[in-house]
Amino acid sequence: MKFSTRINGVAREIECQAGDTLFDVLRRMGLRGVKQGCDREGTCGACTVLLDGKAVLSCITPAPKVAGREVLTIEGLGDVVRPHAIQVAYADAGAVQCGYCSPGMILSTKALLDRTLVPTREEIAEALSGNLCRCTGYVKIFDAVRDAAAALQQEKQDNER
Repeated sequence: MKFSTRINGVAREIECQAGDTLFDVLRRMGLRGVKQGCDREGTCGACTVLLDGKAVLSCITPAPKVAGREVLTIEGLGDVVRPHAIQVAYADAGAVQCGYCSPGMILSTKALLDRTLVPTREEIAEALSGNLCRCTGYVKIFDAVRDAAAALQQEKQDNER
């Protein structure tokens, strides 16, 4: 099966087999930011990507479902030279330890902060509820989300001037 989609802002023609998931397609493309942690049960969030701005689990998303849509992976968010404000906040807050869950956490955070730059603790908890971290205890992750929200608010104010 062939279909067109946009991945990290680039138009792509994708060829996949019956039963392929978005995770399979992304990994074959060499995008290593999507991780497999739960053996494709959709319970860990390590494979989280944004599909039209909404956080989805790529390990249980059928590949053809992304036809004609926009996929964003951690590789498309920012890089070492120009990291996104959320990536900076996670690093500065010490919210990344082993780093395995970080791409999914960061993308779930982006989906949340795209909806609101003033999230409540409950909204943060809900947005991250599908992402498991075995290292940090979540305190620093919540701090990072709040710090990223503040940085993005400031960025928005600066751009409005």
